[in-house]
Order: sequence, then structure tokens, then C-alpha cells
Amino acid sequence: MNLREKYDIPPQTVITIAGTVGVGKSTMTKALAEALNFRTSFEKVDTNPYLDKFYEDFEKWSFHLQVYFLAERFKEQKRIFEYGGGFIQDRSIYEDTGIFAKMHYDKGTMSPTDYETYTNLFDAMVMTPYFPHPDLLVYLEGPIDAVIGRIQERGRAMEQQTPNDYWIEMHERYENWINNFNSCPVLRLDINDYDLLKNPDAIESIVSRIGHMLKQTSHLRK
Repeated sequence: MNLREKYDIPPQTVITIAGTVGVGKSTMTKALAEALNFRTSFEKVDTNPYLDKFYEDFEKWSFHLQVYFLAERFKEQKRIFEYGGGFIQDRSIYEDTGIFAKMHYDKGTMSPTDYETYTNLFDAMVMTPYFPHPDLLVYLEGPIDAVIGRIQERGRAMEQQTPNDYWIEMHERYENWINNFNSCPVLRLDINDYDLLKNPDAIESIVSRIGHMLKQTSHLRK
């Protein structure tokens, strides 16, 4: 019996992994997909034509970056809809509008006109039949010192040159966002409570918690 069957997780479940940069979303996505025999949906970072430019000049490239992510994520939503579930998503579409775009609008690195255009696009996309809300959002959280340490260890040049104040503000915005998030059920995991790289077997306890949460919230999906 595999872990999906052991913990009675429906085969068409859609689980989204959320959390600020550096908390291990990609690692969690891969581990859960392998444990549950689900497909994965990753955001396109390495092939993103705007990401390096964005970190060099937030004001010039924030709108371009967010529209690119929105378009790519919507294509992934459509793919999930067509397959009918059984997916683990690396980052949710809700974070794009609720955190990143809003942060740049608030800070003045995205103009009011660009922000309005972006939010209108988002609203139009989420109203389509191709937009399945996830059955569960798994939120990875931890203290800001641990998050910054992971960013420094990962070694992406574009992140290394970003001031820590940016990560601190993003961390605060994520906490405010998740505390008010209600689009689907949320399971919060502290990144200090497990280490999937050193102990891959830790995924079973996480799958167990996911199965329990899905049972508790099953009435919301009927």
C-alpha cells in the first residue's frame, strides 16, 4: 500500500505549496509528488526572461515579471483542469497578486495603471472554468533568520545581491497574507520541524497530516 492509499488521499487532489522564497517549496513539491504518485506543477524560474532584469531594476521590470508569471501559472491551471487533479503545485497563483504585485504597487515600483491592469487580468482568469481551486494549501513557514540562511546557502546570484530588507518585508507580507487567506483550507508546516534533504522519510508524517486535514475539510469540496 502506497502513502496515498494508506492515508486515504483522493487521487484527484490538488495541493498547492506556498511560502516565501527560500522555505523549500520545490523540495516539498517533489517529495509529495513522489510519495503520492501525483504530477508536479513548477513555476518557470530558470527560463524566465525577466527574472534577472527584475532583480537589477524592480521599477522597470516588476509589471513584466508579474504578467509573465500570471500567464505561465494560468497555463498550468488549465493543464490541471484538463488532467482532472492529482497535482502538487510549487507556489500558488494567489501569492502573485496577494503578495508580489501588491508589494511592488505599495512600494511604488509598479505604477497604479500597471497594477490595475494586472489585477484585472487576474480577476478575469480566476473566473474561468479552467481555474480549479486547490483542495489544500500547504504553507511552509519559519523564522526570518532561517529563511535568509537558506537563501544564502542556495547561492542564486540574483538573490544573493538582494538586500535582506527585501526578504524581511516579504516574510512579513507572507505572514499577513496567510493569516487572512480563505480561498481553500490551509495546513501550516514549520520548516524547522523536518528536513526532507537529510531525512526523506519525514515525508510520511507530512502526508499523514495532509490526509487528516483533507478528511476534516472534505465537506468544503462537496
